[in-house]
Amino acid sequence: MPRWTPDDIPWDQFDRSKLDADLLALVKAAGLTEYNSGHYTKYLRNVFHGDAEFQAIVGDWQLEEEQHGRMLGRYAELADPGYDFEATFKAFTEGYVIPIDMQESIRGSRVGELQSRCIVETGTSSFYSAMAEATEEPVLREICRRIAADEFRHYRLFLDGVKKYQELEKVSFLSRLRVTIDRLKETEDDELAFAYHCGNEPGLAYDHGRCNSAYAARAYRMYGFHHAQRAVGMIFKATGLKPHGWLGRKVTDWAWKKMQSRTRALQQAA
Repeated sequence: MPRWTPDDIPWDQFDRSKLDADLLALVKAAGLTEYNSGHYTKYLRNVFHGDAEFQAIVGDWQLEEEQHGRMLGRYAELADPGYDFEATFKAFTEGYVIPIDMQESIRGSRVGELQSRCIVETGTSSFYSAMAEATEEPVLREICRRIAADEFRHYRLFLDGVKKYQELEKVSFLSRLRVTIDRLKETEDDELAFAYHCGNEPGLAYDHGRCNSAYAARAYRMYGFHHAQRAVGMIFKATGLKPHGWLGRKVTDWAWKKMQSRTRALQQAA
């Protein structure tokens, strides 16, 4: 069950003068993807058939993720009275459909599936931590702070699962590294781009390139070096690498430079 409720959010402290339009655009996109966790739950329950303990964990995870979506949607409606979260979510799920009927992980193993979830939670925990630091609006800051704490805890749950199933499946390091690389490449797939489109572009035809760039330009500017450093460490742990050695430092420096370069390119294009 969720560890906090809507009543824990100081909605009456909303300060429109501190509202950032770019952050609001990201909130609208994030709320849609978070609220869609039920689809992923069905898939994960199929993949982990026979593991009642993990299926219970997934059920709790779904409830918390859906709450994240509801809270972000409620905030978006508070900040933009013309926004209809439920109607926008309906349009999002009608246009973005994910396959959920397979019985085995698309990652090739249960270790790979859990590792992939760790990478997703790395991204979300970093995203909400960065947004909590970037915003001056008190309600959004509190929502993001609480969601980030949930996402870090979800990461640890999935990482425990990686360790458990690695003992059973003995997946090779190269296979685990391949899962990490493939999942990182998927960060620019249609999900976030289409969510951005549904939340922020009523009346426009969907264009992946335009929406992906618009989302990334707003998201990348929130991050600092410490976010990149922590994300690399979390990804290394999930992959089976030491997070604090020379390789971790090299990859962190590379990732930060790449992020800065991408941010500059998107700003120039805009």
